Amino acid sequence: MEFGITFKGFVSPDRARNLVRQAEEAGFTYCWFYDSHILWRESFVAMAMCMEHTKTMRFEPCVTNPNIRDWSLSASLYASLAHQSNGRFDIGLGRGDSSMRVMGKKPATLARLSEFTTKVKAMVRGEEVEYGECPEPVKLPWATGYELPVWIGAYGSKALATAGQVGDGVILQIGDPDLVKWFTDQSIKAGEEAGRDMSNFKVQAAAPAYFGDMDYCIEHTKWFPAMVGNHVADIVEKYGADSGLVPKSLTDYIENRKGYDYSKHGQSDNPFLDFITEDIVKSFCVLGTPEEHIAKIKDLEAAGTTQFNIYLDSGDEEEIIAKYGKEVIPAFAKG
Repeated sequence: MEFGITFKGFVSPDRARNLVRQAEEAGFTYCWFYDSHILWRESFVAMAMCMEHTKTMRFEPCVTNPNIRDWSLSASLYASLAHQSNGRFDIGLGRGDSSMRVMGKKPATLARLSEFTTKVKAMVRGEEVEYGECPEPVKLPWATGYELPVWIGAYGSKALATAGQVGDGVILQIGDPDLVKWFTDQSIKAGEEAGRDMSNFKVQAAAPAYFGDMDYCIEHTKWFPAMVGNHVADIVEKYGADSGLVPKSLTDYIENRKGYDYSKHGQSDNPFLDFITEDIVKSFCVLGTPEEHIAKIKDLEAAGTTQFNIYLDSGDEEEIIAKYGKEVIPAFAKG
């Protein structure tokens, strides 16, 4: 099991540097940044800064999208960061939910996401590539052959299939082991049907983690199911609640959802939290004592998770990193 942390753009540069150094020393190996350039500060600038203050930590956006930058600029950015960090760079990729909609634009299609994955990976390697927005082939003459790992964020069956068909991993914003297994099985099956070797396919479960009294934990993390519900609502609206493409446990919890404020995306003061129940928060997050954290993460591991990624958005970030380094991560050490 690998462990990661995720920052939002609200974290000050000085604190981000301190937290990422602390996390690396505690045994975390991945550092992800929300990438929604209007809601938060530009994430790639922060990643470049943090790379200079770490030695082993890998950095990634969680998640970027195909519509926000010209593809040649994206490839140049990714290849540059990979080179600058000595190969410590991946990307998380999605359709562009908050990034696009906060501007009144539509997210990318899955077909576009798939094409972006294959063509940008090729450009980062240094290959000559043609794509729709550019009438001439593009080749980065300085590229070093880096093989860019691409993790694809998904919930719906078609997105999960896309992750398995073209991605190196899948990002699941949820901490429920049963749902993680349900999602993971779909991605792996799609990859196998496409003729891919899925033995090294990675699965990330991303969710808040919090220590303490359960009521206290729930109060600090109930923003997260609201953010997840926003994505699930998209799937239900497209396919229908009775389509069988989304588990009933997911569709039931958004039944009373009345809206979503993108200006408060992923924040505890989002006004649309009334539909969130205690059971949903417990299911989606990792809460309680260190022993309860270990038990749930082991259940996630048994469900196929290869990385648990903590959304550090709930307060007490230094304490959470310290407790994971001292009490949780050692429980998953090999040997």
